[in-house]
Amino acid sequence: MRAFVLHGPGRGGVERVPVPVAEPGQVVVDVDRVGVCGTDVEFFTGEMAYLRDGHAAYPMRLGHEWCGVVSEVGAGVDTGWLGRRVTGDTMLGCGHCHRCRSGRQHVCERRYEIGIRGGRPGALAERLAVPATALHALPDAIGAVAGAMVEPGGNALRAVEAAALEPGMRAVVWGPGAIGLLAARFAAAHGVEVHVVGPSPESLEHARALGVDRAWTIDDLPRLPYDAMIDATNDRSVPAAALDLVEPGRRVVYIGLSSRPSTIDTRILVLKDVTAVGILSASPGLAGAIEHYASGLVDPEPLVAATVGLAGTGDVLAGRRPPGAGPGPKIHVDPRR
Repeated sequence: MRAFVLHGPGRGGVERVPVPVAEPGQVVVDVDRVGVCGTDVEFFTGEMAYLRDGHAAYPMRLGHEWCGVVSEVGAGVDTGWLGRRVTGDTMLGCGHCHRCRSGRQHVCERRYEIGIRGGRPGALAERLAVPATALHALPDAIGAVAGAMVEPGGNALRAVEAAALEPGMRAVVWGPGAIGLLAARFAAAHGVEVHVVGPSPESLEHARALGVDRAWTIDDLPRLPYDAMIDATNDRSVPAAALDLVEPGRRVVYIGLSSRPSTIDTRILVLKDVTAVGILSASPGLAGAIEHYASGLVDPEPLVAATVGLAGTGDVLAGRRPPGAGPGPKIHVDPRR
């Protein structure tokens, strides 16, 4: 089958690779759509930390935001999965440790991450093998575009839930990328007044084109009481700025990662009685994201600017937007093209 294989920083292309087989407990999915995200870009540039600490190595197959149709089931798997439209969890725990047994498989020390960690092949291919336990069925109301947005949606929803927001509260989402704009949509859907902050006026053009009225740079952000801050950036200065601006007794949620260490002054954290929360992975938020999409409460499709074929993956990873792309921050790949 065809797959996009990355051999090193800036070096990758479409190759023929063996077709996966559904081993016991697994299914094979015919992939419909794959999202390209910042983590994929970091592998393409060679900046991803997992490459330095031994959790990942080239060559590798990227792709952890995906949806498709189950075409094969292995031994011990319910045949009812055959023909069903699905997406799935990226984080595959060992299933035996204390963390996995307590429902925290996404932080299992021995976990695999599809298309990211441990050599587990990703979805930038015509087919993908995945454990049946990781599957989430997609209702008919969720098409291919939204289906491949469930994984980033789960991350964004978890960040909003961690912020403990209620209708009428006011929040700042730092970062006008896919996670930030999804978080803004989830929060707004529940009656929260949302402000989005970007590093420059140009970075906010997509957000404004997608209907974000309260989009600012840090210099323009109104000095108002903010009940929550959600950092969805890779800017090492944002964690401290968010802590400075949040209301005492409220919450700061960190979901973005800088390539260099970012620091906060814990004296401010204590003296303001602020709760700081870190979010890793969409795992506990996948079902909720599906529910929000299926109900129409949140529509992720406008965030997808374009869909390219598998051969266009390298250009997308290199930061080149396809001709005619819309205003959204996300680019999708259709591996069948």
